[in-house]
Amino acid sequence: MTIRRPLNRATLLAPGIALAAVAALGVAAPTLAAPTGHPSHATAPRAATKPTIVLVHGAWADSSSFTPVIERLQHDGYTVLSAPNPLRSLVDDAANVAAFVNQATTGPVVLVGHSYGGSVITDAATQIPRVQALVYVDAYAPAKGESVFSLTAAKPGSAFAVPDPSTVFDFVQYPNAEDGDVDTYVKRALFPKIFAAKLPAAQAKVLAATQQPVALHALQDALAVDPAWETIKSYFFVGTKDKVLPPAEQIAMADRAHGVIVKRQVDHLAILEAPKPITALIEKAAGAR
Repeated sequence: MTIRRPLNRATLLAPGIALAAVAALGVAAPTLAAPTGHPSHATAPRAATKPTIVLVHGAWADSSSFTPVIERLQHDGYTVLSAPNPLRSLVDDAANVAAFVNQATTGPVVLVGHSYGGSVITDAATQIPRVQALVYVDAYAPAKGESVFSLTAAKPGSAFAVPDPSTVFDFVQYPNAEDGDVDTYVKRALFPKIFAAKLPAAQAKVLAATQQPVALHALQDALAVDPAWETIKSYFFVGTKDKVLPPAEQIAMADRAHGVIVKRQVDHLAILEAPKPITALIEKAAGAR
């Protein structure tokens, strides 16, 4: 049994200590009086602050898979951050995202999850009071008690819902793993067809070679809290050619969350195949109040 190390408190407090040290200097900007006969700008209404967009990648991927979406969001004036997602366990991954968002951002936040990242934001958002909206991109939006494994097989159509998982996954033991846990990799020869059939073959081959493994237990972990989508407005981008998470299941999850749904004929890696409509959906979520 692996003993998970607690977060380093000194590291977590460092930003607050630094801010306190600056405040202790007693340095303040001078207050300038408005010229006589002219109104002061101090009370002028301020433009609405755009929420920070925080992206959470899924299994067998990393934050670079969001690059085309990030470029568009930044061009449109949004602050965009990629949250750490270690792909170790649902509880720990959600805690990492929540700790990052609570310390690295201020003001409203839109959480965006792709694939397994959807399960992570469903948990993490319950620990972040400033989340304005959730965006699921070909993503899992579990209810309490549901896991990635259970949802993948809930409706027919997933290439991963097979009698023998070793036909689609490679399993690699890792040091200090919990009993029975292993890292999972999608077989490289199958990766392009399952994940990104519309991408150039050479690009898909690189993605297969650089995939980040996810611990088997993370895929088996059931959501242990009431899902954030019960109280936070949610948006769903559904790739109707998705061979990982069946589109019918994505729509079922979106319907029970009373979410806004956008569909396109793309694969599971829609963030690379269709960044424009995904960006538009994120910006719609960011503009909602």
